[in-house]
Amino acid sequence: MDERDERNEALAVEPADDFYGPDIFTEPDGDPDTLANLGPLAPMAGVWESAGGADVHPVEEGSEQNAFVERYELQPIDRQTNGPQLFYGLRYHTHIVKPGEVETFHDQVGYWLWEPATGTVTLTLGIPRGQVLLAGGTAEPDATEFEVHAAVGSEVYGILSNPFLDQKFRTLSYRMHVTIHPDDTWSYEEEGILDIPGRDEPFSHIDQNTLRRVAPPTPNPLAGATPPAGSLGIGSLRSESRIRP
Repeated sequence: MDERDERNEALAVEPADDFYGPDIFTEPDGDPDTLANLGPLAPMAGVWESAGGADVHPVEEGSEQNAFVERYELQPIDRQTNGPQLFYGLRYHTHIVKPGEVETFHDQVGYWLWEPATGTVTLTLGIPRGQVLLAGGTAEPDATEFEVHAAVGSEVYGILSNPFLDQKFRTLSYRMHVTIHPDDTWSYEEEGILDIPGRDEPFSHIDQNTLRRVAPPTPNPLAGATPPAGSLGIGSLRSESRIRP
């Protein structure tokens, strides 16, 4: 087994090949109410803010720490399917500035996804510096802590960067640990391990924050949809065999 295969095996939290059965085209009906089916992601739905963020990043002299102000919005999307695979999820946008400044310090978009059948949490991440990743982990439906991971070179939960970042600030691995608190807050710590030319050891780039809810989520569109008179209904419309790319 080569290094790439070992990395992929370590990150492979998806079920065995035969978990979904022989029919890979028929979609399950699912539930139109995403907010009721988010598992451990449910407490994160809504709009959140905090002025207490902390970032440790590399600079020429070594490292630098910055405080930051963050607004993190997570809104439910309609259920998603890949044949028999069913996801419920939140579309998110986090926008970060330094205290007292207007210029964006960090901007990030993506999805948090929950697959009830396998207990899998998936994070997609895209930033406007030319980098994307897909991270995954497992959790119980009522978990108040969970973690997702990704590694460069992995074909299942991996990291892709533009040529400059890949050569000069290569992200070797990524993890994000989420903790849900009982006081309508949640915290995260995320770590990217960077390989920087000229440094003897990889650099640990860490961001962390505790966010407080400032607005509730908006129900996903399908949750409020009413089938037209005479239609077959939502469940029947989705029971045909098909798969989207």
